[in-house]
Amino acid sequence: MTRSVTFSSGHRYWIPALSEAENRARFGKWASPYNHGHNYVLEVTVEGLIDPRTAMVVNIKDIDDVVRDVVLTRFEQKSINDEIEHFHSRASTTENLLLYIRDLLAGALPAEAELVGLRLYETELLFADLFKNGSWTMTLTRIYEFAASHRLHVQQMTQAQNEELFGKCNNEAGHGHNYVLEVTMEGEPDERTGMMVDLESLDRAVEQLVVDRYDHKHLNVDVPEFQERTPTSEVIAQEIFNRLDGQLPAKLHKVRLHETARNIFEVSAIK
Repeated sequence: MTRSVTFSSGHRYWIPALSEAENRARFGKWASPYNHGHNYVLEVTVEGLIDPRTAMVVNIKDIDDVVRDVVLTRFEQKSINDEIEHFHSRASTTENLLLYIRDLLAGALPAEAELVGLRLYETELLFADLFKNGSWTMTLTRIYEFAASHRLHVQQMTQAQNEELFGKCNNEAGHGHNYVLEVTMEGEPDERTGMMVDLESLDRAVEQLVVDRYDHKHLNVDVPEFQERTPTSEVIAQEIFNRLDGQLPAKLHKVRLHETARNIFEVSAIK
């Protein structure tokens, strides 16, 4: 069961004990002695057995009470760096916030509900996950967009066969999508920066390897890797994963490609 809550907080990438030069060396373009704010969205996931009496794993109200008491009271309308002692000497990154929230909730939830996952959205384009699969694993997801057209057509098949298989998607002139790409990395936050990955380096890599290559292109015609392959979204997602794997400043965990709101394709690293 997953419960979503929101809170608004301000924070900054700046540690008072460090000099200005040290802060700027540590946090790069994110360094500033002044706060900026976010409307954070926190998802809390628990699991357990269905109670035969209540027909629920846990009463949602009980989850709400705990999250309000141990999380929201600390964060809502607060300056995280100034008003939460834990972050007086730690970077208030999304990754560090997740670790702190996990520790706050540990032992505080009802006994019948085991905490197995947390997701924290800093913005609509950046979120982190902390999930339990034996041990705790952290991932960070960054979201990108590109617009491209393609035609679904298998050269080894007849035109009639292609039309039967792909329907309107076989239109000779092609058709387009506003693709949404989620790039998810796995790892631990750096002790100095509190970040799993340098976002500037990540953005630069994804833009060069994928977005600039595919944006406003006819994939069948303009992109070499699809001229001999049918660029279904399955194939595009696999190609994106292969292009990014080993080229990012952190371990690639998975990519998710949204072709439309209803068509989503995912390629994950092999464990």
